[in-house]
Amino acid sequence: MIALMNHLTQLNYGTACRSQGFVMSGLEFEIFQESHRSNWVRLRTLVTLRWFAIAGQTAALIVAVRFFDLQLATGFAAMTVGASVIINLVSGLVYPQNKRLKEREAFFFLVFDIIQLSVLLYLTGGLNNPFAMLLLAPVTIAATVLHLGSTVLLGGAAIVLTSLLSQFSLPLVTVTGNVLSLPVLFQFGFWLALIIGVVFLAIYARQVTTEMHNMGEALLATQLALAREQKLTDLGGVVAATAHELGTPLATIMLVSGELRSEVDQDEDFLEDINLIHEQATRCREILQSMGRAGKDDLQVRSTPIETLVQEAAEPHANRGKRIMYNVGPADNANDAHPIVPRRPEIVHGLRNLIQNAVDFAAAEVTIDINWTATDLRVQISDDGAGFPSSVLGRIGDPFVSRRRADADMQKRPGYSGMGLGMFIAKTLLERSGAQLHFHNAHKPPSGGGGGAVIRVIWPRHATTDPTRDALGENPKFDIY
Repeated sequence: MIALMNHLTQLNYGTACRSQGFVMSGLEFEIFQESHRSNWVRLRTLVTLRWFAIAGQTAALIVAVRFFDLQLATGFAAMTVGASVIINLVSGLVYPQNKRLKEREAFFFLVFDIIQLSVLLYLTGGLNNPFAMLLLAPVTIAATVLHLGSTVLLGGAAIVLTSLLSQFSLPLVTVTGNVLSLPVLFQFGFWLALIIGVVFLAIYARQVTTEMHNMGEALLATQLALAREQKLTDLGGVVAATAHELGTPLATIMLVSGELRSEVDQDEDFLEDINLIHEQATRCREILQSMGRAGKDDLQVRSTPIETLVQEAAEPHANRGKRIMYNVGPADNANDAHPIVPRRPEIVHGLRNLIQNAVDFAAAEVTIDINWTATDLRVQISDDGAGFPSSVLGRIGDPFVSRRRADADMQKRPGYSGMGLGMFIAKTLLERSGAQLHFHNAHKPPSGGGGGAVIRVIWPRHATTDPTRDALGENPKFDIY
């Protein structure tokens, strides 16, 4: 049972490599592996935006004709606006209000918008119409809800249509016959501004949306990881209580079987059965003892020495071929009492991620220094590997950082795909407990070679310990019925 719990613990979101690698299993892997930009936007949202556009286009045409006496192709312009009205009405009748558009549906929806707007601009002066800037809207929306390929296609269409409008359009003519047009230089500047706007806004909107999406996924993974660690903690308490309560009847069975064995030593058939009962009872007792080793739901587990907490976090990685060394003691002579800290799942899970990361990339040894002062508590995890690459050292803790040394990483950890969430989860969980994390590389030895990676976790003493408590207190009694 304890081996199963350790295995479940290792299948967590903290399997990050130095380059922010990330491994998931089961449902969580499918959640993130199938994360796409499709199905992000509801049909109702785009339909509502189009109704606003229709209202604005209608108002602009009425004002241009009634108040400014411009001579426009009113009939064709009305037909162009009416096409949008028909599409909106059909969309509302055919699809439910909560319909979420797929990739292709959203793409064609936005393609229609940009073509409709381009036709309307063609009928009303082309780039001489200041409302030509609205061509940026469909591209910006595409950058937030579509894949990169669809966004590039739509952006390219916007650039082509903008270029055509700069050369071909029906003129804006006043009632007196004057043609309203911008100077050639201003037309060129407006065209160039639109092209730059299409490219810049698309990149900007996509980058911001991608970062928000990645952060949302990372925070979801953190919540799932913390929930799993909490469940394992609760499972340990249940197992420990079960082991405690079954210990007495098993001891009774072993005692009685031992007495029966001494009384029926002449009957080989009965003796064989009694020996089997005694062996199986002993086996059950050993299993329960190993199950109870994970801890009990008592004060000793809810509050534990910092050394014990770190060793528990490192336990799943203790037999992976790398030596883990512990250096424990006060950093000064001001306070030499061993700190008692709460056994919080986020602390255990965060430290376990960092230790696993160090073990994965250590050459032979991982050193964990645990020390404390009167004001803070420090855990430093260092390894004798190649260290953090300078390209990602300043970005450690951000989700989805690009992988470093991809070929070397795959050789060391062939089963790890890497999505950049492990370090983020560890950093987020430990900072949630009040810690500050510092990442750097150790100085290279004179003989050359890598200096190894160093991760320092620092908690304020008031955030992790209770200096007024002198004892753990009394454990609650179990109610058995």
